[in-house]
Amino acid sequence: MPVPHTRKAPSKAALAGNKKPRLGNTERSKPVRKGTPPPKLRSKPKSELHAVSFAAKAEDPATTRRRDTKGKAKATSAQLGAAEDSTTTTLPSTFKVIAGSYEKLLYGLEGSVSVEGTSYKFSLKPLFIFPAHISYLKAVAASPNGGKWLATGSTDEIIKVWDLRRRKEIGGLMHHEGSITHLEFPSRSHLLSASEDGSLCLFHARDWTVLRTLKGHKGRVNSVAVHPSGKVALSVGKDRTLRMWDLMRGKGSASTKLGKEGELVRWSTDGSLFVVQTQSTMDIYSTDMSLLHTINHPSRLHDVKFCRRVDGEGELLLAAAENKKLTIYDVPADKAKMPTPVAYMVGHTNRVKAVDTLKIALPVIPGTSRSWTTVASTISSDGRVRLYDLSVVPLEVSSELPEFSPIVEYDSKGSRLTCIALADGDTAPAATIGKRKREKADEETGADEDDEQDEWNPSNQREDEEASEDETSELEGEQEAEEENVEEEDVEEV
Repeated sequence: MPVPHTRKAPSKAALAGNKKPRLGNTERSKPVRKGTPPPKLRSKPKSELHAVSFAAKAEDPATTRRRDTKGKAKATSAQLGAAEDSTTTTLPSTFKVIAGSYEKLLYGLEGSVSVEGTSYKFSLKPLFIFPAHISYLKAVAASPNGGKWLATGSTDEIIKVWDLRRRKEIGGLMHHEGSITHLEFPSRSHLLSASEDGSLCLFHARDWTVLRTLKGHKGRVNSVAVHPSGKVALSVGKDRTLRMWDLMRGKGSASTKLGKEGELVRWSTDGSLFVVQTQSTMDIYSTDMSLLHTINHPSRLHDVKFCRRVDGEGELLLAAAENKKLTIYDVPADKAKMPTPVAYMVGHTNRVKAVDTLKIALPVIPGTSRSWTTVASTISSDGRVRLYDLSVVPLEVSSELPEFSPIVEYDSKGSRLTCIALADGDTAPAATIGKRKREKADEETGADEDDEQDEWNPSNQREDEEASEDETSELEGEQEAEEENVEEEDVEEV
């Protein structure tokens, strides 16, 4: 009996015409069978939510093997956690300040530190100023630990990716169908975004494919925060819920009703606390979702952020507000004690819109042992970027809170600044890593892309996608079983 001839499904390289991967909406939707209801996100009751451990959430090896054999996205803790970031262990000697504005402009400043006598002198020098989007910018994020990526989000519903080293645009990610509200790099190789369309997306920085699409919020997502372990994330939105996401499995794991719309959520640096900000209120929770403290700030809040103390033990909570000040709260090691203000950072003539911090190396001054500090950069509607040294924050609370002026500032000449991010610059030459390790790290984060890569063309991207989809649809009826196996080897789309 003659053997029936079957035609093999072409490879992905053949479908794409052996072209380089381009940025854009590279996610392919699987055909949805009629009558199949969409997957629903199950929420656990509060009693189960209490049992969830954020910091020590271990993964079953057997589960990992089963998931890998199915070919699902390997967004493991090794990729999202500190293991990858350990390739860069030195502090940067210079840094970059990136700020967006209502006028669609993106500002890039280079910060540096020099020694003058027995003191340090900080400086900010403009690197670039240009219109980055067709609408105003709402979010900006830079890849940590020496990463080269910069991502910007706007009300034009596009996430643009930039190469800070080459200072050029790489392309646009058009996966969302609403304004971009928040961007965060959990590691050098992953980007997490939130949007008004109610979804969160996890992108891989190597080829900018969508690893996970997380849906569960009924309405706009206001903010998202990834735990320092890289395994879970928290988000708040217009639906007045707080949701927890399992980034290792790409699904929601719990949710709880807040009773009010959370505007921001932030983890502490050690992952033992998180804060939810609503208007002038900051609610501090432990990892078992117990409300520890409610702080009523005297003014409307716009941004909050945890950071470690420069001198002494413990953490600080920075609060940027309408009263033109950056208030520094001391967070005691004893979680039962209420955080209290210890200092003010002043200088702005209008509301303080956002704040970001970065740990940097300091040049050596003979006779001193100080080798590093943490800088905080703020932006305001007055159009100025200001830089503060957090080493001046006192260790103890006094009756009269001290006020500290900025160590350096930059005037954007009237731009209404909206978002800010600090990025690593150059590292100290004495602490560079080996060439082989650097090449391996760059390979993991996609840094070895062709330097001659042309800028992304959206029309070519659409033509390539349509051609690939047409060729694939011709084989869909004949090779349905084989195509399902091929798709399972690619990134799973939630």
